[in-house]
Amino acid sequence: MTHSTGQPPPEPQDPTTQDPTTRYPRPDFPAQDQEPPGWTGPMDPRPDHGEDSYRGSGLLHDRRTVLTGGDSGIGRAVAVAYAREGADVLFTHLPEEAEEARETARLVAAAGRLAVPVACDIRDEDRCREVVDRAVAEFGRIDVLINNAAHQMAQPDGITAITTEQFDRVVRTNLYAMFWLCRAAVPHIPPGGSIINTTSVQAYKPSPQLLDYAMTKGAIVTFTQGLARMLADDGIRVNAVAPGPVWTPLIPATLPDTTEFGKQSPLGRPAQPAEMAPAYVFLASQHASYITAEIMNATGGTPLP
Repeated sequence: MTHSTGQPPPEPQDPTTQDPTTRYPRPDFPAQDQEPPGWTGPMDPRPDHGEDSYRGSGLLHDRRTVLTGGDSGIGRAVAVAYAREGADVLFTHLPEEAEEARETARLVAAAGRLAVPVACDIRDEDRCREVVDRAVAEFGRIDVLINNAAHQMAQPDGITAITTEQFDRVVRTNLYAMFWLCRAAVPHIPPGGSIINTTSVQAYKPSPQLLDYAMTKGAIVTFTQGLARMLADDGIRVNAVAPGPVWTPLIPATLPDTTEFGKQSPLGRPAQPAEMAPAYVFLASQHASYITAEIMNATGGTPLP
């Protein structure tokens, strides 16, 4: 395929570009702070979503996809990869993230696929139902549901600093929305479809300053495995991806120190969003037709169960 279809040329197979310890910049990143939910533009270094490197091969031809949090970070990288693999993508974003969402939509459209950005706050049950209704109206069915949107806010001062308002926002964004979207979408997912959730290394190795966030990520593991068994007879696979540290706008917007971010990884650096997208592609593809109830770890070498 050519540039006109949004496909970059093949990545050079130079061994130095494949070394996972040096392929992307390593910390120390410059200190940087943003107001939540965070923005891609001011980040240094700028995240890589695969814009210039991801090359599809038709693995998701004509798959109709619903993706939450598709405006930036892992969500944008997944949207780019899915579009270049042949999928149409309806994705959600917060109203204040409209500019970021336009860039994701542009990248999807450049790959020749339909992009449907939906501005909404998925903490609201009615909004989640409307997302599914919109997808069915646009696509007629949902082949892949990706629950990716999440909220976190570090609290170095411990549990006494976690307000009920913060706790409620984290749980509603990370858990309630996932439940509501799955419940609404399942009747529209045909056999052969899949649900992919985003958990985290935090589910197994919680950072004290991310207590409430880590709790929700642990619950996503249990939900994924339970729902997979529930839907097995329907031919719907349910899996999850567990990223380690990933350089997204959520980081400068919610963590107090970006200069040390990712150093704890055995590879010595955080992942770029582009490095997460292939896991989501694989789990939705026919190559994974016998894989369900699985948590795919993408932690840069941190062992997880």
